[in-house]
Amino acid sequence: MSAKIGIRVGEALVAGGPPGTAAEPEVVIGDLDGPFGSAFANLLGNQVAGHTRVLALLNTDVMVRPATVCVSKVTVKDTRYTNILMGTVQYATAMGVLDAVRTGDIPRVIVNDIGIIVSVWLNPAIVEVEKLDHKILFRIHREATARAIHKAMANEPSIDWLLENQEKIVHKYFERALNGEL
Repeated sequence: MSAKIGIRVGEALVAGGPPGTAAEPEVVIGDLDGPFGSAFANLLGNQVAGHTRVLALLNTDVMVRPATVCVSKVTVKDTRYTNILMGTVQYATAMGVLDAVRTGDIPRVIVNDIGIIVSVWLNPAIVEVEKLDHKILFRIHREATARAIHKAMANEPSIDWLLENQEKIVHKYFERALNGEL
């Protein structure tokens, strides 16, 4: 077993594609031989209707390392949504995890000792998109996963940055509410 990382948390938002394709994964990364490992196993073993938890796979029968569980932030009620989530987005998540290993954000020597939980955001409106560009959806979710992992492993944003910028940043939905848009 290599050096412990404890538990790391990160998130990222990647947008800019067609409507419904934005990705905002939240990740928790931790050592499998401690409390995180128990949480990881419980997530995978205690399935919840509408929020199925699946391993990140390159294809059926090929999971990635570190072992990664994908959890939908949205209650899944539609077959098309399920197919997009458990197809394009699951694959993009798996590729983002491997990208994080390739870039060194996750050291190769610990890939068998840690796990990742990814809370996946896939806009429910995606089922209404008639000619969904799966390549764009894939690229956005892959990038967002890798970016969230990078931020988690680098402990970003730092507390110094947060304190310096606390009054400069306004949550976009709060701002929209103030403007009467919500």
